[in-house]
This record gives sequence, C-alpha cells and structure tokens, in this order.
Amino acid sequence: MAGNEKTIFSLILSGNIPSHKIYEDESVYAFLDINPLSRGHTLVVPKEESPTMDSLSEKAAASLGQVLPKICRAIMKITGANDYNIIQNNGENAGQTVPHLHFHIIPKYPESNHSFIWEPKPIDHSDATELSKAILQELE
Repeated sequence: MAGNEKTIFSLILSGNIPSHKIYEDESVYAFLDINPLSRGHTLVVPKEESPTMDSLSEKAAASLGQVLPKICRAIMKITGANDYNIIQNNGENAGQTVPHLHFHIIPKYPESNHSFIWEPKPIDHSDATELSKAILQELE
C-alpha cells in the first residue's frame, strides 16, 4: 500500500463502504463477503492495518485467535453447514488481493463443488532437516 492509499477493508472499517457486519469488537471486524464462494462466506479482519500475518502485532494476533472459533461456531450454527475452510493468504504470490490481513471462513455443504485440495509430494528429508533446524533456531 503506497502512501495514504486505503484498502477496501480500511474503507469498510471507517464506515465509508457499507458491509453486512456479523461481529465487531475493539480489535476485530467480521462481515459477509460480497462475492461469496458459499452461503455464509465471511471475512474476518483485524482493525490494525497490517498487510500480512508476519507484520501483525502479537496483541492483534491474539485477538484474532480468540474470536475466530467463536465466529466459526456461529456461522456453522446459523447456516447449518457442518464443514468449513479457513483461508488466509499472505502476499501477491500467495493469492492475496487486498493488502490488509484477512481470513476467509467458507462454509461447506454437501452440494459444494469447490475445494482447496493439492497434490502432495514426498518431502526431501535432507532439505527438511536443514530447514527445520534453521527455523527452530530463528524462533529461539
């Protein structure tokens, strides 16, 4: 996001663009997606303007972690869906189209014909050993 440019989510949070709100507290806002993949498709955004998960503050991350299960339970109860996906993309190469961190909660129904299944490939154990050690060291 360059300069003062606001994202669509910033405009929704400020009230400049209307939304179908389903949840709000001091840190998190959730609303129905205007182009839903299924009935009840919801976007959950932190009020903190952060483009990706790695740039989000720990406080905002904790707030999201606390309310995501609550929002999921409410959506499942009201829509009658038994299953759902939670999708969260970070960066353009990952498919993120709005540079404001957000989670998609996508209810799944028996008639749903969309999925997020990928073809698994065997792990390279040599690379995995090196990679896991480096990440572990970074986190210590």
